[in-house]
Amino acid sequence: MTDTDEQLRFERVVLPHLDAAYNLARWLTRNDHDAADVVQEAMLRALRYFGSLRGEQARPWLLQIVRHTCFSWLQENHPHEVISLDESDSAWQEIPGPSAEEPHMLASRNADRARIDRALSSIPVAYREVIVLREMEDLSYKDIARIANIPVGTVMSRLSRARSLLRRMLEPQAHPPLRQRAVQHEREVSDAS
Repeated sequence: MTDTDEQLRFERVVLPHLDAAYNLARWLTRNDHDAADVVQEAMLRALRYFGSLRGEQARPWLLQIVRHTCFSWLQENHPHEVISLDESDSAWQEIPGPSAEEPHMLASRNADRARIDRALSSIPVAYREVIVLREMEDLSYKDIARIANIPVGTVMSRLSRARSLLRRMLEPQAHPPLRQRAVQHEREVSDAS
């Protein structure tokens, strides 16, 4: 096979997954510009090692390269974000929560989307990567395990923890009913008099 044939095959097999590669890089780096740089580096690596892709699906293969490139970039540029997580690590429990076509419905949906994005961005990278790969990229547990180089059980555990973190961060704060707050306010006013 000539270099031109190999390049055409690369474009046909790998380039359709460029959006997924960028999506993963963006969520791991939390920055559009950094994600573009990481994806560019990952694509160069993918092209260099394209010959190693043998009968496998190109998408998990490429996302594994993107993941490794992201973690190398994070280690170099934001080493405090790269933490080791295993089943005995409880650091995930100590993370604080983040501080229709009608215009008001669109605004509400956009606010919800922004709130979800902030919550997702605030969880540790190891949890963020599995939730992005599963929920946004719709990859199987087996593919995620291969990409992240972890056992399938760890994928399931991290997904559970990531979902728990997101659920906790997105829960509305418990407020007493409005009537109860009004009565309390009236008591405070009368006590101050």
